[in-house]
Amino acid sequence: MARRPRGPQAVSPWPFVGMAGMACVFFLYAASGLLAPWWAVVVLLLIWAAALFVATAWWSLHPTWVPWIPVALAVLWFLALNAGGAWLGWTA
Repeated sequence: MARRPRGPQAVSPWPFVGMAGMACVFFLYAASGLLAPWWAVVVLLLIWAAALFVATAWWSLHPTWVPWIPVALAVLWFLALNAGGAWLGWTA
């Protein structure tokens, strides 16, 4: 019979770091209406919502992967707004 360890189990801090990053990236995506048209903001927010779903699914399965999601979202936001400004004339 295996003995279960007594006492608290170690909790990884990385999912909390990732969710704090998701909150920070949300403000970038939500404020994109200053540079991008409304339809682009809707698409960006849908991408953010899908990434939030993935982040919550990975909370227990892959806790060290969660902080990389907001990093990838920040890079995607930067590329999307720069591409829109360069090729579609989003910036004034």
